[in-house]
Amino acid sequence: MDISKQDQKFNIKVKPQVDDFCDFQGTHLLLELYGCNKEKLNDELYLRCQLNSAAKLANASVLNIVSNKFEPFGVTAIALLAESHLSIHTWPESQYSAIDIFTCGRNMKPNLASQFLIECLEASNHVLKTISRDYPSFIEDQIREPT
Repeated sequence: MDISKQDQKFNIKVKPQVDDFCDFQGTHLLLELYGCNKEKLNDELYLRCQLNSAAKLANASVLNIVSNKFEPFGVTAIALLAESHLSIHTWPESQYSAIDIFTCGRNMKPNLASQFLIECLEASNHVLKTISRDYPSFIEDQIREPT
């Protein structure tokens, strides 16, 4: 690895979203849940089902769900969406979970998915960070028109 380029900075200009240009509108939610139900955080099948339900609430199309149960405890599950992804990583021993909900498209409702997961995992506290993702102007001619 050439470490001389390690601190290289990129200047990417972002064009503001134009309502009639395309359906690209990316929203990335970073959700941290505290004080969750330990048993639910350690139940792989339950979490897969809840990710599927959360994705449907967000108006997303689930393509696949992949998960792994760790020993002695903990689960990672990822729902691959046509509109991006939804993932969860759990630490039942700490009653903690980290969740990403990334959706693209105007009809997406990621906030409904986050509220659903807060409730179904019985979180006593949470932190939600929202990141808006706009497309870089240099890919404008590569964005697919809505069908």
